[in-house]
Amino acid sequence: MWRVLIVEDDSQTREFFADSVSRCEQLALVGSLGSVAEARAWLQDAGHGVDVLLVDLGLPDGSGLEVIRYARQLYPQCEPLVISMFGDEDNVLASIEAGALGYIHKDSTPENVADSIVEMKQGASPISPMIARRVLSKYLSLHATRSPEPAAAPARESAPAGIQLPVQVVLSGKEQEVLELIARGFSYAETARLQSVSVHTVRSHIKSLYGKLAVHSKNEAVFEAAKMGLLPGYSIPSQG
Repeated sequence: MWRVLIVEDDSQTREFFADSVSRCEQLALVGSLGSVAEARAWLQDAGHGVDVLLVDLGLPDGSGLEVIRYARQLYPQCEPLVISMFGDEDNVLASIEAGALGYIHKDSTPENVADSIVEMKQGASPISPMIARRVLSKYLSLHATRSPEPAAAPARESAPAGIQLPVQVVLSGKEQEVLELIARGFSYAETARLQSVSVHTVRSHIKSLYGKLAVHSKNEAVFEAAKMGLLPGYSIPSQG
């Protein structure tokens, strides 16, 4: 059974979440709290453990982001799911960066929250359609600030005999977008949702990327792309 901690300041909403979790045979409710301070105190208890954090962002004494970061610090296996009235891009992206694997707007809260939790534990990333659309719009807006046309490749210098110059790799716009998303850690399903395409289409782009980069895994693709300058601002991890 997956252990669920609820952090929600509205008592009726908190009871609604708790009831949904308690009725699910795959979940165990281990705590139901209403503030950042209560959550931090609960998480500090060495006898506690948590697999899922169901958290609101607007808490009376701070932000649920603080709870997410603290829970992930103490329990790396914990998977946070945000259910909040905040639907703006900044809060959504901040939650994802803090470690949230799902984001549901309270206006579209499912009747059975437990189903969303179980889906997340099985590999999905529950996200309200409205939230997904806003995140996609934000991503496209950021992408649009870049030059739409790739910079012209510099003239290749002739190489001494026996030395092979690197091949210039040219990616399509969609391949570039998929590459940037997987470099940020998004799964195929999440990338498909953000791109408004099917997972099959994402896999086709990934297959094409692998061929162009001459690699066989996502990590290799990100590493090689960064070396080639196809991921501006991405730091190449140490290979030692």
